[in-house]
Amino acid sequence: MDVKRLRLLREFADRGSIGAVADAMHMTPSAVSQQLKVLTREAGVDLLAQDGRRIRLTDAGRALVLRADEVIAAVERAQEEMEGYRSGAATVRLAMFPSGAALLLPGVLDRVAGSGVEVIAAELDVGYPDAAPALADFDIVVTHRDERTAPVRAPRVEVTELMREPVDVVVAAGSEFADRDDIEVDDLADCDWISVEGGFPVDDVLLSISAVTGVAPRVTQRMLDFGTIQSIVAADHGIALIPRFAVRHPGVKRLTLKGVRAARVYEALTRPGMRRAVTDVVDHLVASAEAAGQR
Repeated sequence: MDVKRLRLLREFADRGSIGAVADAMHMTPSAVSQQLKVLTREAGVDLLAQDGRRIRLTDAGRALVLRADEVIAAVERAQEEMEGYRSGAATVRLAMFPSGAALLLPGVLDRVAGSGVEVIAAELDVGYPDAAPALADFDIVVTHRDERTAPVRAPRVEVTELMREPVDVVVAAGSEFADRDDIEVDDLADCDWISVEGGFPVDDVLLSISAVTGVAPRVTQRMLDFGTIQSIVAADHGIALIPRFAVRHPGVKRLTLKGVRAARVYEALTRPGMRRAVTDVVDHLVASAEAAGQR
């Protein structure tokens, strides 16, 4: 079977449609369809099936995608080794959520300096369920989840846990709560909240507070940037939940939350059989997370 056609099948598994594969691979949809038909003939069994107006993988197609992962990973490792002989360099595409990048990326870049590995990093701020599909475009996706959420389990995704970061309550420096170091969850039932969008770990903690108090949280603003949230809190327009290492604004006070589990877990998602350079960067992420946790 041709490796290029196996790559197209894997792209279809990742992206879900012929059109999306065509866009990603800079081909026409008809060319993608033709190549997948050739791969079907090579396999000797149907790999795709019509499902209403859409096309889906058959059981045989899903099985072949797993083998395609192994073949493509082996080819990429060989290519990386040959590139190393030619230039001594390897490239790793890394996607990270913004606050995680602020905490871990500087340490990773320090560790890869002079190693022959080039890290090309990009921000990816999506909910946990949408992180693994981004492996279609990146070698490593660093994501986060509420600690009570089960880690992703899929045959084409490997999960490396990096660290646990507590989520704290942040109040204005002049708030009535600012003279405390911790706060009970029941004390927060009547507060105005500044929160993130739904589906992110911090908002999951807010839902847990609601379950404990029996009071729906009164969310007055929703923002994704923790710096913006802290500025709003510093101006005394509400309180917020912020991951501990992201609290930096001088006008806020951080309080330990008591009465509910509140933390997010950082994970590095990769494909099985990753290249040596990818393995090295995952190791650097683990080391950076260990260093961050000791601050």
